Amino acid sequence: MKFSTCTTYGLRAMINLAQNYNSGNVSLSSIALEEKISHKYLERIFAKLKKAGLIKSAKGARGGYKLLISPARINVHDIIKALEGKMTLFYCLSEDGKVYCGNKCECGATKVLLKVQQAVNNTLRNIKLSDLM
Repeated sequence: MKFSTCTTYGLRAMINLAQNYNSGNVSLSSIALEEKISHKYLERIFAKLKKAGLIKSAKGARGGYKLLISPARINVHDIIKALEGKMTLFYCLSEDGKVYCGNKCECGATKVLLKVQQAVNNTLRNIKLSDLM
């Protein structure tokens, strides 16, 4: 799996929000400027993060975005999943490890592919947003 710029920029923006967690709302414009990300692209990224329940927005003069929960409770896996969708590395495996293969699982590769997928997902689950600040 090759992560898109959406994930890279989304992680940078989430780190920015984590660094400002106790400071209130952060405007999209300031994040876009600080992180050198297109305002329009950041809007699309934040829509996905908001839909996933990771951030919330507020309107008005003191409006902006902030994390919905503590940076210590948000893991990188949840961020990437919100931005990329399914977290499958191989076309023949589902997220939960079920095998969907035209060779009826007799190719011998599924054992190693499953271990790799589990290792990557577990690693991403163990990295908290607070670790990246």
